[in-house]
Amino acid sequence: FKAMGYTDQELNRPLIGVANSFNEIIPGHIHLRTIAEAVKAGIRMAGGTPIEFGVIGVCDGIAMGHEGMKYSLASRELIADSIEAMTSAHAFDGLVLIPNCDKIVPGMLMAAGRLNIPSLVLSGGPMLAGELNGNQIDLNSVF
Repeated sequence: FKAMGYTDQELNRPLIGVANSFNEIIPGHIHLRTIAEAVKAGIRMAGGTPIEFGVIGVCDGIAMGHEGMKYSLASRELIADSIEAMTSAHAFDGLVLIPNCDKIVPGMLMAAGRLNIPSLVLSGGPMLAGELNGNQIDLNSVF
């Protein structure tokens, strides 16, 4: 951790992993970077040292209708395994998981269940309604 610029003081605090599924592919994840920054600030204020790492995400909506759909459910296991590996390999004292979407949330919950450390899951919440041709659209209006 020293090579990353962490000080002795930071390394003597609880190391809290921040597993963030932010990416620029899934519309429901675009705001997770902002949430992660707030989470890390809260960890620092509480006396911990946040260490963020990325987690993959597969969007069912984008993966539908082609070869990519084979990876949707499998990604759940990969997410759980990778979080478990990162957390165990780097000896985190606690974990904050920031997911969205239907395979990523359970993948992160599975990882939290496997690890014997305090864990908190903070979902990014539902996507906001959109607009099409100047008209507001939501889940009800598209059906």
